[in-house]
This record gives sequence, C-alpha cells and structure tokens, in this order.
Amino acid sequence: MDVKFPEGFYFGSATSAAQAEGAHTADHKAPDIWDLWFEEEPYKFHGGVGPADTSTFFEHWREDIELLHETGHNSFRTSISWSRLLPDPEGDPNPEAVEFYRNVFGTLRDEGIEPFVNLFHFDMPVALQERGGWESREVVDLYERYARIAFELFGDVVKRWYTFNEPIVHVECGYLQQYHYPCKVDPKAAAQVAYHTALASALAVRACHEVLPDAKIGIVLNLTPAYPRSENPADARAAHIAELFANKSFLDPSVHGAYDPELVELIKKHGLMPVVDETDLAIILDNTVDYLGVNFYQPLRVCARASLPNPEAPFMPTYYYDVYAMPGRRMNPHRGWEIYPHALYDIAINLRDNYGNIEWIVSENGMGVEGEEKFRGSDGAIQDDYRIDFIKEHLTELARGIDEGSNCIGYHLWTFIDCWSWLNAYKNRYGLVELDLETQERRIKKSGRWYKQLAESRGF
Repeated sequence: MDVKFPEGFYFGSATSAAQAEGAHTADHKAPDIWDLWFEEEPYKFHGGVGPADTSTFFEHWREDIELLHETGHNSFRTSISWSRLLPDPEGDPNPEAVEFYRNVFGTLRDEGIEPFVNLFHFDMPVALQERGGWESREVVDLYERYARIAFELFGDVVKRWYTFNEPIVHVECGYLQQYHYPCKVDPKAAAQVAYHTALASALAVRACHEVLPDAKIGIVLNLTPAYPRSENPADARAAHIAELFANKSFLDPSVHGAYDPELVELIKKHGLMPVVDETDLAIILDNTVDYLGVNFYQPLRVCARASLPNPEAPFMPTYYYDVYAMPGRRMNPHRGWEIYPHALYDIAINLRDNYGNIEWIVSENGMGVEGEEKFRGSDGAIQDDYRIDFIKEHLTELARGIDEGSNCIGYHLWTFIDCWSWLNAYKNRYGLVELDLETQERRIKKSGRWYKQLAESRGF
C-alpha cells in the first residue's frame, strides 16, 4: 500500500445533535437558538428547511449504528443537545434524553465503535440566550454544571470528550458576521464571548478530570492555516495577524493555557478587552486539554490590505488583511471552496513543533456537493468518486505528517449521513450515506463502501 496508518488508528465520522437528531418538539427538548431563529426568520434557511427536519437520528439511531458498521467505522463523534438533556438549565436532566444518550453511547461501545462526545456544537438553549448567551458569566457557570452532569451520567461509557466544536465560529458568525444567532455586529461582545468560551472550556476540562480521571477531554478547533500571497513583508505580516485571530485565539489558551501576548495587545489597541478575572486566567492556565480535534476544509489565503480601513467601522480582523483569491487555486466546483490537502501536513507539523506534539485527531474533513443525485449510478447508489479522491489526497498528506512524527490518532470525515447544515440546510451533501428527505431511506454511496475497505486495510 502507498499509504498506511498505524494499528489502532481511528477511522470514523462526525455529526452533531442539532444537525442529526430531529425531535425538536416541546415534547422532546426545549428550544435552542436554531429553533428560535427559524421561527423568527425562516426565509434565511435554504429551501425553508429548519432544524426540526434533520436526519432523524433520534428515531433511527439503531439503524444508523448498523450503517456505521457497514461503512467501516471504529469511532464516531456526535454531541449532546444541552437543551434536550437539561430543558431547564438549572433543573434536573430530562429522563427521555438520558435514556436516548445512554442507549446510543452504550450501543456504540458494545459494537466496538468508540464514542467521541462533544458538549456544545453551536446550539445555545434559548433560555440561556435570553440571559445573554456566551456574553454572560452566569452562562459559563451553568455550562460547567451541564458538563458535570453529562460526565456523571455517561462517563462509564464515554471515554473521549470535547468541550466545544469550532468556538471561533460562534464568535465570528454570531457577533461579527450575522451568520449565527444572535446576529450581532459587536466586536466588544465578540471578544467577551471568546474569552468566556475559553474559560468555559477550561472549567469543563477541570470537571472532567475531577469526575472522570481516566477519561480524555479535548476541544475541536477549525484550524485554517493562513498563507500569505507572497514573501513580501507586508503580506507575511498580514498572514501572521490572520493566524493570531483565526487559529491562535483558541489554540493557545487550550493547549498552552495562555493567550499569545501579541493578540492581547491587538485587542487592547482596539479597546476590545473583555472583563477578565485573574482567578479565571489561573483556571485557563491549569486546565489545558488532553488532546485536540482539528477540523479542516480549506486554507485561509491573505494579503496586505489594498486600502486603509475605515476608522469609523466596527473592528473586524480584516482590519489588518484582505482575503486573497489566489489565481489558479483548485476549487470544489460544487461547493465553492478551495481544495488544498497539503494544509493537513502543515497543521500536523505545526502541532508537532509548536504545541508539544499534542495528541490530535482530524475531527472533520469532507467535501460538500450540491445536486449530488446527478451522480447516481445504475445500481441506485451515488457514484461519488470525487469524494473518494478528496479523502485519499488529504489522508496522503496526513500520513506524511504522521510519518514525520506528528501525534495524530485518527481521521473523522464530515459526515456519516447527509445532514442538515444551519442556514444551508441540505443544499450541500457530505455523507457516506445518502438520505432521502421524503422517505428517510438511507442508501450507502460508493464512498461508504470504499471507506469500509480503507478502515479494514488501514490504508490504500
């Protein structure tokens, strides 16, 4: 084989509660911010498809776990819905939710599929958003309570945990770019949300180590290497600052226990310093993660700004750089994102050299395709050779990084089954398994059959 992975390497996929479970009625869970936003502005969601119309994992989890077997999984990442487990954030757990999650996590383990369980995947309960969401220190404390309850309820069957998925996203999209609720443009609030999220993560790490000393807990970060347009010092400086905001803002406190001083100075320069308690900084320092999940889809290419920023405009990280569309870049024609597998190698080496060679896993990587039904073969299955090629190319670069000493333990594809994706709903399909939205029928794609061969052979 040209590419081979170590014994015990995790092959699997990732999803989230909000994107997969369904069962969003009041009988099953309290509303989260996606339920609220869809109720308020359904026209913003592609095709008018909201969070209740997901891939019905709550109903079909047994069938789906069997399909995990058929597609070669030895591991699977999902999340717990905070508003399902604790409809009242200060109350007792919902018995139906406890039963559901225990069934899912226990069955996964019984079937030889390691569960990786995330505590928060963009789905703030409405009851807590009304108290300020991540702007509120009170919500940080209630998150710690929620995490402790989850560890106590499921710690006997879940040994791998995550605190957050892509926390920079709910900072940028919720408080700068208006792609997530509460759709604010408030850089001061964004800085406070980022700080509170890092603190909440550290508190969950501390709680996990206290409740489950034999478990491991990490954080999932979407690391998008910032590449400069050229070697010109202005372009290099632009990429350096982009890296501070896009990657190091959560990577450094999570792994090193402290923020990069240069980032702190930039935040101070623009008058955006959050309210900080020195005892909280000690919590962040003393409770770093055991391992990292790394989501990678596309690189960030930047250059020096072509014009001076408007001094009256709200601060954005792009105050210091322009996003650069590199001529001739290779694109996913169906999704509009650049394909650059070499970045996975660069991530592997960065974590090896600059972050203590921390244990890590590719927690998301995948190829979204619009109109995928046009690739249906005579046997009825989607013939997604493009997805197989995409995975092979990324795994080739990942294997090179591992061969050179990077401590990567696995690869999780986004995603197992075509799932609902926020404002895009089902516009782009990512799954190894096709979902028929009308009948809820599941059909394994060509990539799903190949993925089983990959996992069984640990290479290709």
